Amino acid sequence: MARQSQIQIFFVSLAESAISFYFLPRVFPTTTLAGTFLIFLLINWSFYFVYLLIIYPFFLSPFRHLPKPGGSYGPIIAHGPIMFSQPPGSAFLRMMKEVPNDGIIHYRSFFHEDRLLLTEPAQIGDVLVHKSYDFEKSPWIRTFLRQFLGDGLLMTEGDEHKHQRKQIMPAFSFRHIKELYPVFWSKSVELCGAIKAELLEKKDGVIELNHFSTQVTMDIIGLAGLGRDIGSLRNADDELIKNYEEILEPTAEKGIYFVLHLMFPLRLIKMLPWKLNERVKITTKSLKRICREFVQEKKARMKMQSEEQIDILSILLRSNAFSDDGLVDQLLTFLAAGHETTSSAFTWASHLLALNPDVQKRLRAEIHENIALPRDISSEKIDIAGLLESLPYLNAVCNETLRLYPTIPVSSRVATRDTSICGQYVPAGTLSFIVPWAINRNPRLWGEDAEKFRPERWIDPGTGRANYIGSADSNYSFLTFLHGPRSCIGEKFARAELRALVAVFCGSFEMQMADPNKMVKPGGTITSKPIGGMWLRLHPVAW
Repeated sequence: MARQSQIQIFFVSLAESAISFYFLPRVFPTTTLAGTFLIFLLINWSFYFVYLLIIYPFFLSPFRHLPKPGGSYGPIIAHGPIMFSQPPGSAFLRMMKEVPNDGIIHYRSFFHEDRLLLTEPAQIGDVLVHKSYDFEKSPWIRTFLRQFLGDGLLMTEGDEHKHQRKQIMPAFSFRHIKELYPVFWSKSVELCGAIKAELLEKKDGVIELNHFSTQVTMDIIGLAGLGRDIGSLRNADDELIKNYEEILEPTAEKGIYFVLHLMFPLRLIKMLPWKLNERVKITTKSLKRICREFVQEKKARMKMQSEEQIDILSILLRSNAFSDDGLVDQLLTFLAAGHETTSSAFTWASHLLALNPDVQKRLRAEIHENIALPRDISSEKIDIAGLLESLPYLNAVCNETLRLYPTIPVSSRVATRDTSICGQYVPAGTLSFIVPWAINRNPRLWGEDAEKFRPERWIDPGTGRANYIGSADSNYSFLTFLHGPRSCIGEKFARAELRALVAVFCGSFEMQMADPNKMVKPGGTITSKPIGGMWLRLHPVAW
């Protein structure tokens, strides 16, 4: 819309200058047509900016009567800086608490652009489910992420997204996830073995868990996604891990890099003499090369193997729906999203258990009571999937962790056409924010203790069984995996993986924060990671 308006201003100014120069020379007595054109261009741009900054937002916007937050940062800036609050989503949560509303809060961003914050299940359901293809991911977010994820499932929209999701869905069916539980369990056991070996070399029992968490989830997505044991737990210098840790490490510099993509075109940012540009180029090139090698290696192995493989890449290859470049893009997406989501959730689960020893003790008792041995039990013909899914407190702890620390704390959608949200007219180009961090912690949806870690909210007090909407009244009150056609396709995979990791880890170690007085702060640009890592003091326990 803005680009179209700029083109219109150019041609209107050209027409005005020609009419004035040839037919009204005394009105604008300039000696050249170019001079007249520049005068009209300046006048028209001035009127356009007044219209954009004052007339439209304050007198014509269809949202001007909606509830708004107070405390603007000032003219032009307005409430734009709340996007960069830390932890990500915290400013939106404050807004939800402080501004009385019926599901939509309107605020003005930089240059007084309209922004909508969705706060209630009905409005969220309209955008994510009922009119999901009226709203797409923000173009600048897609441009930023495409550098790292290619044109995989997360980046596509419309019919292309429908096609890709249909082809990929069989790899994430309930039956297929159940077959992968032994992989999740055996790698969880291997993780604890690697940590115990690390502890033997330390006198204080302190480790940084986030690195181990990244390694084990990368190994799991390697086996479950590629049918290949990457073995990063056995190789501290693994190239894949190093690349992703460099990309995802939460730093101020990466935050600035992310913000600049919001404000300026990608090609302009790439022209800057910035070392980070070179590092992004190197790491993304390396990741694409590794994924291409994985695809070629898998195709060669499938020709030699008669037994049908159950990993995700094998399923995609058998579908014949993707070119080699398309498979590389899907792998970039699954490797990043598949390991980072659960890695983050597992790290935050350990943090919450370390801060809540009573919860930790109760969970460990449930695990030890129901699971006899920590070693790989798949060989003992035990239904590990059914067993883990049946443990109410384990599932409650996992659900409560996912509620309080959603991996993607802030998401947004832009209207692709004139549409509406629960009867409120929304013109094309309007940006709406759906904020899992804020919705998952909103006291209106979860009660006064919404920001407290209370796994019991996920257990039915009458039956003692798991309750899958917690203490809320709607499943739209829990947005960690979003909902609808654009919901996380790997939700069941991530939940199953997290169950196994938390069960084995809590059953193997008693955990405390290395520094009980240090506040662990979430950070990051797209995902939520602990700034400075997650330092725990661990004590092995008898199983």
